[in-house]
Amino acid sequence: MALFLSTYINRVDKKGRVSVPASFRTALAGQTFQGVVLFKSHNHPALEGFGWAAMEEISRRMDHFDLFSDAQDDLATAVFGAAMQLPFDGDGRIILPEQLIEFSGLKDQAAFVGLGTKFQIWDPGALEKRQTEARKSVKDQKLTLPKEGGAS
Repeated sequence: MALFLSTYINRVDKKGRVSVPASFRTALAGQTFQGVVLFKSHNHPALEGFGWAAMEEISRRMDHFDLFSDAQDDLATAVFGAAMQLPFDGDGRIILPEQLIEFSGLKDQAAFVGLGTKFQIWDPGALEKRQTEARKSVKDQKLTLPKEGGAS
């Protein structure tokens, strides 16, 4: 599965085209779909980004819900029903649909931030505030990584 690291700020042109960071494209190189899958974040004014393999994993994890349960239906609608497959063009760019641009408040720049097996796309100013909040939360709660297997 792809691993996304670091933060990159790239220009968004008037047509909504933005270059996906080269390291992100490299991480996605062996996947069935050559592009990214984006949907609106449920927690932030940002876009959630995944490679195809991660979306397949999310689909498998949905199988743990009863097929016609409200929980499964709500999650599937929120994730898969809203997801957009955006293929890379010959220059490694994607075209962001207007509804995603508006939701995330993007203007002429997009900040791609790697979050492990997913990434997010933010307005650079909003991301700076988010990163400050996240660092404060980690410090205040004295968060650490759990041991492998989930036990701390």
